[in-house]
Amino acid sequence: MDSSAMLFNQLKTAEPFFLLAGPNVIESEEHVLRMANHIKAITSKLGLPLVFKSSFDKANRTSSKSFRGPGLDQGLKILEKVKVAYDIPIVTDVHESIQCEAVGKVADIIQIPAFLCRQTDLLVAAAKTGKIINIKKGQFCAPSVMVNSAEKIRLAGNENVMVCERGTMFGYNDLIVDPRNLEWMREANCPIVADITHSLQQPAGRQLEGGGVASGGLRELIPCIARTAVAVGVDGIFMEVHDDPRSAPVDGSTQWPLRHLEELLEELIAIARVSKGKQQFKIDLTPFRD
Repeated sequence: MDSSAMLFNQLKTAEPFFLLAGPNVIESEEHVLRMANHIKAITSKLGLPLVFKSSFDKANRTSSKSFRGPGLDQGLKILEKVKVAYDIPIVTDVHESIQCEAVGKVADIIQIPAFLCRQTDLLVAAAKTGKIINIKKGQFCAPSVMVNSAEKIRLAGNENVMVCERGTMFGYNDLIVDPRNLEWMREANCPIVADITHSLQQPAGRQLEGGGVASGGLRELIPCIARTAVAVGVDGIFMEVHDDPRSAPVDGSTQWPLRHLEELLEELIAIARVSKGKQQFKIDLTPFRD
């Protein structure tokens, strides 16, 4: 069994869930190494499998003036240092097919951004790396769409696929998380991840001084969405974490403070174990359907 298949099996059988976490974007080598060190220390203490997340490029910013990160080459070098220094797997995003081969040499999980979840060429290029593919559900998509997206990965010869709920557009500048999606996405026959931070974005919902807009968010509701997700029984939690969210150059309003990470994870572990949402048996609801 190759390393990707081994990691995939470890994650999908993780109890009570696995964690994809880190700062939204690589701000500096020093910052990302420090964050990885702290987050790994917490998850090791709690016994949670960790995949460290940070982006080398934020290509879909609200404004062309927004901070995007160090770029592909420098970003991958930094992520490789994190991987070696702390012996943890890495997840990061791709935005173009041409990026997949290079990213696949460093990342253990390649993430497909929500806006690109139906882009066949990108999905196929990512799948051909042999790495685990985490596909975020588009804000504009029904959960059934993820069945087709996951199947594109498998048809390209890669069985290591996960799908991720990150909220659905609800009017202007707002998202809503429908817990039913966490069950309906099971039809994709793969692990289900809940993105508990991006789910609380308010796209283009924050007015900037001097004009222009940026994404806002509802950080205070992250525990609410997280509790719901683990109670339902997701396989993994995705969350962006920062040691000083107010100064983060990207999505500070939806990054969870590092100083509160351990206490939140402790609560989520307790809820998951009590709710048994990720149980081996399922209640047959057929008799209750019309």
